[in-house]
Amino acid sequence: MSYKKLTPEEQYVILQKGTERPFTGQYDDFFETGVYTCKQCGAPLYRSEDKFPSHCGWPSFDDEIEGAVRREVDADGRRTEILCANCDGHLGHVFEGEMLTRKNTRHCVNSISMDFVSAEALAQQQGGNLKTAYFAGGCFWGVEHLLQQQPGVVSVVSGYMGGHVDNPSYEQVCGKHTGHLETVEVLYDPAIISFETLAKLFFEIHDPTQDNGQGPDIGPQYGSAIFVHDDTERGISEQLIAELENKGYDVVTQVLPMVPFWRAEEFHQDYYVRTGKTPYCHRYQKRF
Repeated sequence: MSYKKLTPEEQYVILQKGTERPFTGQYDDFFETGVYTCKQCGAPLYRSEDKFPSHCGWPSFDDEIEGAVRREVDADGRRTEILCANCDGHLGHVFEGEMLTRKNTRHCVNSISMDFVSAEALAQQQGGNLKTAYFAGGCFWGVEHLLQQQPGVVSVVSGYMGGHVDNPSYEQVCGKHTGHLETVEVLYDPAIISFETLAKLFFEIHDPTQDNGQGPDIGPQYGSAIFVHDDTERGISEQLIAELENKGYDVVTQVLPMVPFWRAEEFHQDYYVRTGKTPYCHRYQKRF
């Protein structure tokens, strides 16, 4: 097994189980989309969608990648230490019962124990095997938040599609003059989750029968649509709509051809993760 050569500071934390000073780590106030890996061995540890702002001074996660983190009683006999399951490198400590997130768990991790791999770099590493899907279903905050929790989803980015203005601003889109829909770009691994599964979930986390809005958000920018790459995605989307209509749903979701996707401002990315709030107009409702 090949390990990275550590600096004295990294050795102090990772090997000697030290702790970096609070509010000094690279990833404390950091919320880009991607995966956090072990600084020593490179094993994936945490996904960005499980990171949340705890304001404790260290990066906080309420879940780990399955099998990536090992727990053992700390030397103080009170706390629970967390270590990389692959190389036993010290990460930090895990706490439960603080009610900071729905999962009620906080992995308090030293930034110096980790590296970060962006979603774009991750896609390149996987040899182009990842795919993208594009869904518009009201405010992109809620659609992004619920889709990115699914196994096999690498990242979800909020943005705009379907309009006639290049690289529009949020203010322009909200002005209802550009023709764009608030849309999310889903980067996913088709070996783990299929387009059909994603599309089914999309229909179950928003109301596909509401026209010109979603919940209390009213306006053409909040319309329901799937932007498809090819006839296969179109056929799956239209078949799901037909199934819903047979169940009595008056579906208004449009199936539209692929057009340019414009990434929204950083303020809109991972909104609910950064703010700790919960979606106000999106919730899961089983329909299939």
